[in-house]
Amino acid sequence: MALIRWQSGRELDSIQHDLNRLFGTFFDSHTAEARAARRWVPAVDLVDEGDHYALSADLPGVSEKDVTIEVEDNVLRISGERYSEQNERVSGSFSRSLRLPEGTDPQAIEASIEQGVLRVSIPKPEVVAPHKVAVKAGESVPAVEQGDAPQES
Repeated sequence: MALIRWQSGRELDSIQHDLNRLFGTFFDSHTAEARAARRWVPAVDLVDEGDHYALSADLPGVSEKDVTIEVEDNVLRISGERYSEQNERVSGSFSRSLRLPEGTDPQAIEASIEQGVLRVSIPKPEVVAPHKVAVKAGESVPAVEQGDAPQES
């Protein structure tokens, strides 16, 4: 077992450094520059409701005219801007994106905003059930000629 000499000065320097970092971060975060540098990213929940997905986004202080919802290449994008006259609140533009399942109909998506909560209903795409081919015993199937072969896509 090795003995390590304790140096009280080094321990105090470490504590002092941690306290300076803690209080420096606290006081720096209340400056105008620090508030301007913060980026607002609204919280979003996505729930499977059986026949559709229910998306909820917390957008306090945002009206429907300040929100845009777009679907492009199977990606739902919610963007907008929150304005604040008070310096304490984080404001500015935001954007959240969500990849939709293949086959989702963008025309069927509905959205509303009430009391600072955006609700988006995304219908699930219809699942095409696999087609089963019955196999019959004793019946012959017409032979496929060389030129009649089905084309693969």
